[in-house]
Amino acid sequence: MAKQNIDWSNLGFGYIKTNERFVSNYTDGKWDDGVLTTDDMVTISECAGVLQYAQTVFEGLKAYTTCDGRVVVFRPDLNASRLKDSCERLEMPVYPEDKFIEAIKKVVKANIDFVPPYGTGATLYVRPYMFGTNPVIGVKPANDYQFRVFTTPVGPYFKGGAKPITIKVSDFDRAAPHGTGHIKAGLNYAMSLHAIVTAHEEGFDENMYLDAATRTKVEETGGANFLFITKDGKVVTPKSNSILPSITRRSLMYVAEHYLGLEVEQREVYFDEVKDFAECGLCGTAAVISPVGKIYDHGKEICFPSGMEEMGPITKKLYETLTGIQMGQIEAPEGWIQEIK
Repeated sequence: MAKQNIDWSNLGFGYIKTNERFVSNYTDGKWDDGVLTTDDMVTISECAGVLQYAQTVFEGLKAYTTCDGRVVVFRPDLNASRLKDSCERLEMPVYPEDKFIEAIKKVVKANIDFVPPYGTGATLYVRPYMFGTNPVIGVKPANDYQFRVFTTPVGPYFKGGAKPITIKVSDFDRAAPHGTGHIKAGLNYAMSLHAIVTAHEEGFDENMYLDAATRTKVEETGGANFLFITKDGKVVTPKSNSILPSITRRSLMYVAEHYLGLEVEQREVYFDEVKDFAECGLCGTAAVISPVGKIYDHGKEICFPSGMEEMGPITKKLYETLTGIQMGQIEAPEGWIQEIK
């Protein structure tokens, strides 16, 4: 089959319906085998647990066409394991990790014609998710669940290059100290919507959330982890129990140490020291790294030496090395790249 007739280089970051998706149901204490289906509609009770009490978790990863024409996915085992952690925290049944990887591969293979060609900057975004389906009116976990995986081709996150963004220190909290900030639950993102809309209205690209308990330490943004570069070239990332463990951030830290020979440190980062860093970036699946040029803090500005024109030199090296691994131009660590055959 030929590739879909899509203008790959002008794709945005939005939903386009593809051919097939994977669906598996959990009833009577067990998961069924799951099926691929062309039906993109979800039918559930009006009183479904997900609608009443937001019992839903999700993941996000991408399928790529490499420089030698293979279709691959990047570290799906880490998505499987993070989904397991999310399910356990929200009292949902765990979808088996081996079956999760199998489902990802099945869905990408079924929609192979939607995987953008190499060199377009576009990718196939893969969204696994799970939610409570049976009626729940008293506050308790659902008994029945559905696990689904759909795909959608998305354009490059940055059109015309990664220009540094301006972010603001938020007055809102993203997650409570012993809450759900460390899992990928829909409710965390619902909480951040008002804050991001407010930031956009004020002319900022994103929010910097500080820890809710003391408001002195850097946590993350609404959808990405922070990565800082010190003036002597060390890569520093915040450590906190309420930060989502980003797969991209973990991969970048490995790349920094093992590919670029940089010193890396995961530790508590106090907001007071942010002004002393040389570079700042936000890392996540969608953009890999978004460079930050400026942080606005209630009338004061922190401007990074790397400036507002382009990524800082170390951030750029990290970005190019990781995307090189994903696209097959640089040899990947064992197990990072799984080919779709």
